[in-house]
Amino acid sequence: MKKLLALVLVLTMAVGLLAMSGTAFADGDNTLTVYAWDANFNIPALKAAEAAYQKVNPDFKLDIATQSGSSDVEQAMTLAGSSGDLSSLPDIVLFQDHFIQSYVADYPDCWMDMEDAGVNWDDFGAEKLSYSTIDGVHYGVPVDNGTAIFAYRTDVLEECGYTLADVTGISWDRWLEIARDVKDKTGYALLSMDHSGDDLPYMLMQAEGLSQWADGQPNFVDNEPLQRIIEVIVQGAKDGTILLANSWSEYCDQTIVGNQVAGVMNGNWIIPTIEQVADNSGKWGLTTLPTLDGGKEGYAANGGSSLYITGNCKNVELAKEFLAYTFGGGEGSMETYDNALRNGGVITCCISAGQSDVYQEGVEYFGGQAIYADIVGMGAFVPVIEQNDFHYTARTYIGNAITNIINGGDLMSELKDAQDQVEFEMG
Repeated sequence: MKKLLALVLVLTMAVGLLAMSGTAFADGDNTLTVYAWDANFNIPALKAAEAAYQKVNPDFKLDIATQSGSSDVEQAMTLAGSSGDLSSLPDIVLFQDHFIQSYVADYPDCWMDMEDAGVNWDDFGAEKLSYSTIDGVHYGVPVDNGTAIFAYRTDVLEECGYTLADVTGISWDRWLEIARDVKDKTGYALLSMDHSGDDLPYMLMQAEGLSQWADGQPNFVDNEPLQRIIEVIVQGAKDGTILLANSWSEYCDQTIVGNQVAGVMNGNWIIPTIEQVADNSGKWGLTTLPTLDGGKEGYAANGGSSLYITGNCKNVELAKEFLAYTFGGGEGSMETYDNALRNGGVITCCISAGQSDVYQEGVEYFGGQAIYADIVGMGAFVPVIEQNDFHYTARTYIGNAITNIINGGDLMSELKDAQDQVEFEMG
């Protein structure tokens, strides 16, 4: 299926991408060209890295071609890899973690390894590195930290007789009890999710150290923990303690910014959305995820990307030195990530950079909690679980199963159907 898509993309995208590559890039021995997306998030992080590296190489310049989304970068790599012509590629690309392994396997000439770049790989959490490490070889340098948080309105919890400690290290059954109590006393749900792209099952499974996959195949029917997690989500949806929004905008604008929930669980990149409600400043705190049986804190991640050197890089040594110095635990990493946090909200994946004074500062919106240091610390404990190129396909069909179960469908029948659908799409 991917090969067929590649052929279509070659025919339909070549003109546009080649035109873009002809205008976006600057020449020069000290210039590196980059594809990235999100002018409010990843682009400020790259500009912070550029400024940090200019301290040791004043003539250095990053020529950033801002893409409309991550799919643009994926399409560019597909076009180049399937045609065998890498000339349209930049020196470096930002690439989504969940897709990189299949792209390196399908288009190996498109990527340069980072083995001799001088990156301190021990300075990163194992889960984050598991995406960009392929057959024991490091290909990318992690950028944005996708560690999941569970943020709560501490004032709402206190109104109901609870503290942040009461929702830390608990079981999901206990969480549902507290959530029902909060709902009854205040009207607030304690969690919401964009059900059109529902990441709850994945994150909750990862918090158990478990996967929806086994030996490269979907594992839904014989996966008791997954079944228990879906039962939690279904029960919460029926209780009104978990709101399953119909779209991303409904999730953000109505449930979070619209003050329908007193709890938010997602990758830490959701924090700027929480902070949009100025009147709630000082009323939030964050902690880890519940687990099925409790007695431990749950750690997970959702989202994230890394930087990769392409097979068309004109100055590989410069690219490696730049990435190692800025994002890879080098001398400029602390400065890079301090400014990336200040200007774009990007939280470091590099553990040592998270020890800076900036990361130790209390955040007023979160009641003075040093949330950024806490998030970096949490990221070191996210377990490595089996991933699959069909991650988003599984997400879709498990989400459909949850909808059907809420509406009266049988759990096991719906999971069997979901597994069959994923297996069919995998061919």
